[in-house]
Amino acid sequence: MSDLTVRFSFLNEADRLKSVTRANVLMDLSRHENSAEHSWHVALYALIFGASDRAIAMILLHDLVEIDCGDHPIHLDHDLAAVAAAELSAARRLFGILPEGADLLALWQEFEAAQTPDAKIAKRMDHIQPLFQVLCAPEPLPEHLAIVADNMTTGRAARLWQEWPEAMQAAQAIREGRPVSGDMAGQIAFLAEADRLKSVLRASTLGDASRRENSAEHSWHLALYALVMAPLAGEGVDIGRVIRMLILHDLVEIDAGDVPIHSQNGAAHSAAAQLALEEAAADRLFGLLPVEQGRELRALWDEFEANQSADAVFAKSLDRAQPVMQNIASGGGSWIEFNVTYEQLVERVGLRIQRGAPAIWEWLEISSRVYFRG
Repeated sequence: MSDLTVRFSFLNEADRLKSVTRANVLMDLSRHENSAEHSWHVALYALIFGASDRAIAMILLHDLVEIDCGDHPIHLDHDLAAVAAAELSAARRLFGILPEGADLLALWQEFEAAQTPDAKIAKRMDHIQPLFQVLCAPEPLPEHLAIVADNMTTGRAARLWQEWPEAMQAAQAIREGRPVSGDMAGQIAFLAEADRLKSVLRASTLGDASRRENSAEHSWHLALYALVMAPLAGEGVDIGRVIRMLILHDLVEIDAGDVPIHSQNGAAHSAAAQLALEEAAADRLFGLLPVEQGRELRALWDEFEANQSADAVFAKSLDRAQPVMQNIASGGGSWIEFNVTYEQLVERVGLRIQRGAPAIWEWLEISSRVYFRG
């Protein structure tokens, strides 16, 4: 089995995390959150609150074991020893797929142990995101507010009064109907607005074709692609920066929506009106943040869009590659919906992947050619 076959096998298996349901609900209360979009949101929290690339990598991996073990809500009783054993077995199976699986398993175990500085920060993000997801909802559920109150006083988040008092003070202010002060006010507003990306649907489906993928879980999957496909990156590519770009890249779809690359015969994705919508969305969204931080992240988004730097070229290649793999796994997906020909796939997608990741396109081309030839 080739190296890329193994890597895509792992990434296809990771796609199943999008079907693991959590106890948390989206802020608009429309449905339960899944563990893939939760992982994206926690990674975005880490990016906003200054975590290292290593801590962000931990977050991208941390819930993969739920593919085998499911989610374990904090307000319910569990046999913790049994859960830990099951999750370790799942981690060994999943990371064992990859050639560098031992390294990723060690990173996951480091997160679980929560002893190193990076792991402690990653854990803080994982434990604070559910609090603000409830507290920032326009009409939070009373039972969820009760869980938050218990979590902040006697639960796993209680330690954050010592570790991260600014975040807990902000949470307490929201609970009491008081304004949040300082930079954290804008950061929390930005992160709350980001929750809406979980409701933006894409043309691509999940690998099992059960439903359309949303842009938040797509962003998580892409960041994981970058982590796993790092050995295929070109000279000078900084994978940490690529991952940060991919975590941010689709946020503008909150306002502008997703435009499938094959829609309107492949023309709609470059329309001037759509580009203007995305620019305005970037202005609004990054403008929620403290001024300097908003400028820095907007510059990273602009770099991705410009597609000129080594980091952006590789990130863009992955952004085109992941939907191809989703379509292969689902038996056609958006190719069927938009009557895509093999020649159109090469022109609209293949050339872009080839620019930044030629080996990935070579593998995908062979696999997709089989599909188009029936």
